[in-house]
Amino acid sequence: MKKDIIVVKKDGTKEVFNPKKLVESLERSGAHDKVIAHIVDHITKEIYDGATTDFIYSHAYELLQKEETNGSARFRYSLRRAVSELGPSGFPFEKYVSQVFAAHGYNSKTGIKIKGKCVTHEVDVVAENGDEIVTAELKFHNKLAIKTDLKVSLYVNSRFRDIMDTDFYGEKKPRPFLITNTKFSSNAIKYAECEGTLELMGWDYPRRGKPNLHEFIQQSKIHPITALTTFSKKEHQMLIEGGFITCRDIKRNGGEDVHKLTLIPGKTIEEAFLEIDNICLK
Repeated sequence: MKKDIIVVKKDGTKEVFNPKKLVESLERSGAHDKVIAHIVDHITKEIYDGATTDFIYSHAYELLQKEETNGSARFRYSLRRAVSELGPSGFPFEKYVSQVFAAHGYNSKTGIKIKGKCVTHEVDVVAENGDEIVTAELKFHNKLAIKTDLKVSLYVNSRFRDIMDTDFYGEKKPRPFLITNTKFSSNAIKYAECEGTLELMGWDYPRRGKPNLHEFIQQSKIHPITALTTFSKKEHQMLIEGGFITCRDIKRNGGEDVHKLTLIPGKTIEEAFLEIDNICLK
């Protein structure tokens, strides 16, 4: 009987290596079945006791780069890490999520001050359509192992209850959200599901019925510039500081805005345009 291989997750916990998880993540990327089978077979042969999930991710990413023809699966496979690289502050993440809501048909804004029954609150994202108003508090983490916990759910729910005691939502359906780019603790989920007012959206939560953040992003086709391989990490940060958060931001005004950042060579920017056309905007 083959011995179980133990791998180490980002938070330091250990689990048995399960090839099915790798298959599922590659399937979500849209990679072809033959490519998935080859990558899983390759990694299964090379995996060793004590290997990290980072090792598995990096190895799979490299193989996707080699075997893909257009790069789109590689791009989607790296999406979670690309979102986590929008930091170090949470402000770019707020701008990013606002654009994702806008792509879903909402009129979306960031940093809106709302007067509650007791005090005034600054809400990270307010997104409104004809039927509902989303008021969302966002929790951004640079490290994927960090979870958004119960105390965050408690205080965010209290804030939104203070707003709900006013006429802010009017006749529209109120949808208070807590959104994170990582995961929620089990108690945060248990509380939200029991209390029933606050909606949670994490990278892989909800698991059914409503879209999680990964699915919400994929459906919107709004992708962060940090997923582009054309730019270096230094250039990614320079662009984010200049207000370029998504692939579509790079292309706005026919690309004239980004060309004004003279520290990035024009040739690099033109190569980025090609990568965006081939991957981001599909």
